[in-house]
Amino acid sequence: MKSLVEIHSLDKDDESLNKYKQALLGPGPVMPDPSVPNIQVTRLTLMSGQAPGPVTMDLTGDVEALKEQAFMMKEGMDYRVKIHFKVNREIVSGLRYVQLTYRKGVRVDKAVYMVGSYRPQKEEHEFLTPLEEAPKGMVVRGTYHIKSLFTDDDKTDHLSWAWKLQMKKDWEE
Repeated sequence: MKSLVEIHSLDKDDESLNKYKQALLGPGPVMPDPSVPNIQVTRLTLMSGQAPGPVTMDLTGDVEALKEQAFMMKEGMDYRVKIHFKVNREIVSGLRYVQLTYRKGVRVDKAVYMVGSYRPQKEEHEFLTPLEEAPKGMVVRGTYHIKSLFTDDDKTDHLSWAWKLQMKKDWEE
């Protein structure tokens, strides 16, 4: 594995290769604070036209506090999840979002989303999951415990946290 500085400095005399590297990697190496992690997942947003507004989970603070907070979802609604994250120092390859859903101690679902490979940049990257429909019916209503994880091809865990989801019949409940 080579750092971005090494990649930018390779083959300086090859003009076409330099243009190709600039298109893939940007204008030059980003030199962020070395104490900042390479991947910073900033927030997760549940988006739906059927919801009163977006439901956002802030991941920049204490993620342990999210265990106690329940996020609400209406049964049967169509939704997407938008993930906001930053890549600070090195290219990340094969970034994935994994979500394990439990109800009454039993795993009821495992979702794995391939987010992709990204280069460092100052602006946040965004990833939008495909459109999904929440399950519906009296049986699915209740509290779900969810474990979320951001990992990559190198099996590096960038962020993991637990949270709760309340599945309800209507938004006003």
